[in-house]
Amino acid sequence: MAIWLTKDSKVIVQGMTGSEGSKHTRRMLKAGTNIVGGVNPRKAGTTVDFDGTEVPVFGSVADAMKETGADVTVIFVPPAFTKGAVVEAIDAGIGLAVVITEGVPVHDSAAFWAHAVATGNKTRIIGPNCPGVASPGASNAGIIPADISGSGRIGLVSKSGTLTYQLMYELRDIGFSTAVGIGGDPIIGTTHIDALAAFQDDPETDAIVMIGEIGGDAEERAAEFIKAHVTKPVVGYIAGFTAPPGKTMGHAGAIISGSSGTADAKKEALEAAGVKVGKTPSETARLMREIMSGL
Repeated sequence: MAIWLTKDSKVIVQGMTGSEGSKHTRRMLKAGTNIVGGVNPRKAGTTVDFDGTEVPVFGSVADAMKETGADVTVIFVPPAFTKGAVVEAIDAGIGLAVVITEGVPVHDSAAFWAHAVATGNKTRIIGPNCPGVASPGASNAGIIPADISGSGRIGLVSKSGTLTYQLMYELRDIGFSTAVGIGGDPIIGTTHIDALAAFQDDPETDAIVMIGEIGGDAEERAAEFIKAHVTKPVVGYIAGFTAPPGKTMGHAGAIISGSSGTADAKKEALEAAGVKVGKTPSETARLMREIMSGL
């Protein structure tokens, strides 16, 4: 079992005919993802050959859904056009929109998130600026390498793409039900709490890795949620213990303001909720390995 993305998911790619979209569509197909179409209004009615697999191109998300029954879209369009692409996906009523694009203006992210809420939250948005969602052995929507980990019973939610890959690799022999890269921008669709709730409800996820980073209070809020609602063991890691205050580090959301948003404050909040927090990614993997060996 997996959360949000399963072997039955029918995936379309907005921006499939562009360089990034086509490169990652080819990679997702090799991973076994059921890609049923792409979207490009200027190339509607054509097909693209991916190593012998012909994928049709549609003029809109609505057309692609009508013809294929698609329920997931992965968005690889330039930042200037991302808001329009996400709004189109929301208006079509697709269930899951994975927004890979980096550099989306915060105002645009706020606008399409508000649009999703105003239209009844029918579309789950993951991202922007995220690596996507991978359910090893079942489906892969985004840019997470498909060969770094097998399927298993660990759930992973992370702000960082790189740390998603590292934890998946270090725990590859145990494996993952689903890994969700939520992105590190100041405004994102799906949060740590959303993923924690889904993993808590998934009968085939036994334990959860949660990766956060400095800036904001998302991890502190996640700690409160874990304390109140999560009964499965959670292991955490916070990136940025050595970051200087007042500097934006990597992700646009990773900036410390005063005493809030520091790695130490987040670590304390998580530990108070019963979460074991590693000092390094490798220690975090070791803590999870100990938990899984005891289950």
